[in-house]
Amino acid sequence: MKPIPAPVHCDRLDQLPDAALGQVAAYFRVLGEPMRLQLLQWLGEGEHTVGELAALCGCSMANVSRHLALLTRHGLLQREMRGHNVWYRRTDASVDVLCDGVCGHISRHFERLSTERSFPPADVT
Repeated sequence: MKPIPAPVHCDRLDQLPDAALGQVAAYFRVLGEPMRLQLLQWLGEGEHTVGELAALCGCSMANVSRHLALLTRHGLLQREMRGHNVWYRRTDASVDVLCDGVCGHISRHFERLSTERSFPPADVT
């Protein structure tokens, strides 16, 4: 397993040093898996155990555990042992802001495509 590099402190992409771009790309790769986004959605509603999440998605506990471990390594989740169960919770809502922005972009993109298709082609004579 590769170690995660030390965090870079900046709030904007234009302030990010070139050396930190790999960290940003790794963060987006973590969010690039639909199952992990689904897990984040469920965990946005409250804490869950691996077993609960596996039942929600219809996946094996081992598969869910691998996704949760990656999300935890990248700081998106926290885990807490309570009795015989490990409970997971989201660490911060910034991923919601990011995903809301992406969803808005996708919506606007498809609206533009729909509008462009509804116009008749320009007469080129």
